[in-house]
Amino acid sequence: MSEEFILPFSDISLDDRPRVGGKGGSLGELTNALIPVPAGFVVTTDAFKAFLDVLDDAHGIRNRIAGLDPEDVATLNQVTAEIRGLVQKSPTPDNIESAITKAYAGLGDSIPVAVRSSATSEDSEEASFAGLQDTYLWQKGEAQLMDSLKLCWASLYNPESVAYRLKLDLPEDQLAMAVVIQTMVNSKCSGVMFTRSPTTGDKSVIAIEGSWGLGSSIVSGEVTPDKFVINKITGEISARDIASKDIEHLPDENGGIIEMPVDEDRKTKQCMGDDDLKELASIARRIEKHYGIPQDIEWSIDQDGKILLLQSRPETVWATKEKAPVAKPTAKPFDHIFNVMGGQKK
Repeated sequence: MSEEFILPFSDISLDDRPRVGGKGGSLGELTNALIPVPAGFVVTTDAFKAFLDVLDDAHGIRNRIAGLDPEDVATLNQVTAEIRGLVQKSPTPDNIESAITKAYAGLGDSIPVAVRSSATSEDSEEASFAGLQDTYLWQKGEAQLMDSLKLCWASLYNPESVAYRLKLDLPEDQLAMAVVIQTMVNSKCSGVMFTRSPTTGDKSVIAIEGSWGLGSSIVSGEVTPDKFVINKITGEISARDIASKDIEHLPDENGGIIEMPVDEDRKTKQCMGDDDLKELASIARRIEKHYGIPQDIEWSIDQDGKILLLQSRPETVWATKEKAPVAKPTAKPFDHIFNVMGGQKK
């Protein structure tokens, strides 16, 4: 039945992570907690397994991977490249493709979407996805959607990931990937926020970064974002650093994204208003309360000024420490997020 291949966000919770991965589980959880999230669905691990079973029967993919020596780099590169090629060019079984295209049509007429790989575990099993979080933005139409979906699946067979699995002796027959399909936001500005200081571990502040256009410019490191510190209790914006934002990522009308220079009058202009910052902080507090642990959150503000959440995941910088440090008061509030980021204070 097609239902095993597709799950809308509204039908997903964190309990579904074995089938929808970490990203999918979080987006379903946020949707059902009434946090504003762009509509979407997850192509489940069932779809990946059914697709791979067909290829495995014909090409013995799992056995080929299991038989590799992670130290034999030349053979590893050759075999993994062949397998990625097979995944990308092989037809998707009709029942899987029809389920995906039907769900896609339900989002709107050729609506642009983000296609994002979603690892299937939040803990040790996610080791099999080391270095993999492929994302394809602003994909338009069924052809682009299906191509980017298979690119996500194929990324499981990057040589670095395969070598890592082999060294850990992780069985290939337990390998799977879910893929998130999420409506794109035509962003006026985008960014990330942390519900504790990423540099000091202070849980009393929210650190927010933002820049013009799509958030991919921040993730890629191509732009230095505006940075803010907000007190969780009082809502006071205790620090701000307005950067010179020279470029922005914008949607390409043919699909994908393009890099464009920022107009001179916006380069050093704060990319969002203080009211937006306070609303973002309020949403961040709600999300942290829902999950019960500090979060690392992706957000976007659309052209109409609506705030939408694209992803929330557990904060990891301090979570791995045995005991969270207590941040000492600092003379400069920027120290909460800027002392290791090299930001220029204005």
